Amino acid sequence: MATNNNHLVIMAGGVGSRFWPMSTAERPKQFIDVLGTGQSLLQLTVERFGSLIAPEHIWVVTNARYADIVRQQLPGMPAGNILCEPCRRNTAPCIAYVSWRIKKQDPKANIVVTPSDHVVMNVQEFQRVVRECMAFTADSDAIVTLGMKPTRPETGYGYIQADLSASSLRNKGIFRVDSFREKPDIDTARQYIKKNNYFWNAGIFIWNVSTIVNAFRVYQPNLSKIFESMSDVYATPAEQQAVNEKFPLCENISVDYAIMEKAEEIFVCPADFGWSDLGTWGSLQQQSHRDLYGNAAIGPDITLIESRDCIVHTTQQKKVVVQGLDGYIVAERDGTLLICKLAEEQRIKQFSGEN
Repeated sequence: MATNNNHLVIMAGGVGSRFWPMSTAERPKQFIDVLGTGQSLLQLTVERFGSLIAPEHIWVVTNARYADIVRQQLPGMPAGNILCEPCRRNTAPCIAYVSWRIKKQDPKANIVVTPSDHVVMNVQEFQRVVRECMAFTADSDAIVTLGMKPTRPETGYGYIQADLSASSLRNKGIFRVDSFREKPDIDTARQYIKKNNYFWNAGIFIWNVSTIVNAFRVYQPNLSKIFESMSDVYATPAEQQAVNEKFPLCENISVDYAIMEKAEEIFVCPADFGWSDLGTWGSLQQQSHRDLYGNAAIGPDITLIESRDCIVHTTQQKKVVVQGLDGYIVAERDGTLLICKLAEEQRIKQFSGEN
């Protein structure tokens, strides 16, 4: 279904050390072969949109420090489709920048925005859902977000409360959003999953370019003025210098706060295609193949003996043997070895020495 007006925006500027030592501030998880497939999460993201979006309509927004990594991993991408942020300002400025940039090139663009570091297990179902949502937004002023059907009382995700009493007239699988909910405590999360109208917020959005630009003009006029002021330099050699000067002036704000919680024509498409944002070693363990004892092993030659509920990620080692561990992370990268209880993985950042 790759049409002339469909565009993909991949947000790839994130940095963090939750998967240390596999990922670092110099090479965050979106650029790492997390799953042991031979492809990074960024490359897998591009691949699963292959039948939906023409290659010349794929855009990556990243921090300037990662631009070379993006070029290395996506050698076929047009150089002008890699947009560089000079500093981190959260998702609203990122989306505003790329929206004005795409609008300059294609005023009728229909856009799907996705993070670069998520995992989708059922690609065929994912493509079906995205295809239907893009058809829904192509000629309307609707904003659609994907809502993942929860499988557990997760406290690490935000939630979307949907009005399931009446579906959209144009698509029976798309519903109006009642509210967005912050990451809950465990008791609140348990209450959410007892109901059928709460979904995980995957941070995947679909809209046409006129809709999102107008939403910024209405709900974030200061951001709008910044990117409107650069209209004459988009797609010219002067673009990067202008962005370097203006981007630091943007408010540090997420698109959820800036637009989603304010706009009126907000819809959710409930979906179930094996999604995870891989925010923790525990989530990677859950998404990986596990043996009868709950162990996940990612690497060329790993043997686990008398161990259970562990994740071992040692893709650079020829042979690894683990004996007698229960609920542990074992991870190695570039000569650094981590052995840590899964239940204590929130402490990994202090081990890494990164800010």
